[in-house]
Amino acid sequence: MPRINLLPWREELRDQRRNQFYAVMAGAIAAAGLVVFIGVLVMNTIIGHQTGRNDVLKEEMKLLDMRIAEIKSLESKKDRLVERMQIIEQLQQSRPEVVHLFAEMVTAVPDGVYLTEIKQSGTSLSIDGAAESNTRVSALMRNVDKSGWLMAPDLKIVEVMKGSDRSQGSLGSRFSIRARQITAAEPGEDAS
Repeated sequence: MPRINLLPWREELRDQRRNQFYAVMAGAIAAAGLVVFIGVLVMNTIIGHQTGRNDVLKEEMKLLDMRIAEIKSLESKKDRLVERMQIIEQLQQSRPEVVHLFAEMVTAVPDGVYLTEIKQSGTSLSIDGAAESNTRVSALMRNVDKSGWLMAPDLKIVEVMKGSDRSQGSLGSRFSIRARQITAAEPGEDAS
């Protein structure tokens, strides 16, 4: 007799396939979860490592900023020192000029002229004084013009003194002259 299988084999096959599907699905989800977990761990490790590197760079940048500030302060100190050195060099160069100026003033001032004030501002000179006559003032201006250390005399004021102003003896007029000092650094001028 033929054997008839009355068992519901299709249902069993369907249940078996369903169970296999659920098992494969659970395995796939577990594998995906494991991959995500490993990925998160790897990314956290990479991020932590990069954060550490960034912290090191920030610390180094702070140190470099401090060094840059120190360098800037040193540069400003250097600039101030260079300016001082230049001023000292200018003073050293102009030291003999003052001696020449006074020596020149001694030879330029004629008899009968008395200087009351000499002011120097840069290379500009202001010479104030009194003279017995206007011709003495003219002689002073000619001498200043001939001088090797003075040039461009310009008479600003000549006043004839009245009787009460003549308390200084026989002086007849007051004067004010402006002139320019020739420095050794000026080219084309013979400062002997």
